[in-house]
Amino acid sequence: MFAAETELKEDPRLQAIFEAIRVIPNFPKPGIMFQDITTLLLNHKVFKDTVDMFVDRYRDMDISVVAGVEARGFMFGPSIALAIGAKFVPLRKPKKLPGEVISEAYELEYGTDCLEMHVGAVQPGERAVVIDDLVATGGTLSAAIKLLERVGAEVAECACVIGLPQFKVKLDSVYVHGQCTINGKPLYLLVEPRLLDC
Repeated sequence: MFAAETELKEDPRLQAIFEAIRVIPNFPKPGIMFQDITTLLLNHKVFKDTVDMFVDRYRDMDISVVAGVEARGFMFGPSIALAIGAKFVPLRKPKKLPGEVISEAYELEYGTDCLEMHVGAVQPGERAVVIDDLVATGGTLSAAIKLLERVGAEVAECACVIGLPQFKVKLDSVYVHGQCTINGKPLYLLVEPRLLDC
């Protein structure tokens, strides 16, 4: 679900977030319109507003784990975790975590990859939210959900700053009547992707 489909429909922060994102065409390969959030991070107010919107949503949902997907999920996840009193768990690319890990392979819009999580970072019964910057095919978020569920966590929701409004239906991703789910878990999105400025 997009934030604009909720009571936040007229919230001016959503337009500011949308406008702060830069589009880089043909990156990392031809045909991709890369949604660059580094320009959002340069604007202190917009960056804070982005974090605050997620904090407002998750503050009263009894979340004990904020799982951030490498690497851009690391930019939002720790701040959200601190604000809601949860721990932050990094979900990293292969061979980046020093301890014992579990892993989950997945497909990207432009290739394949794998996510890893430290064994023992999340306990059975903990309630988690997964944070990333953008959802395209849903593969990364699906892998994150699977990792957390394998250790017995309950994934309450996945959240991204940017969501493709009709992202490719892959895995168990569904978009029906404004409600989007990945592997049966709700997906919350702040803004749609930007197009090139004319």
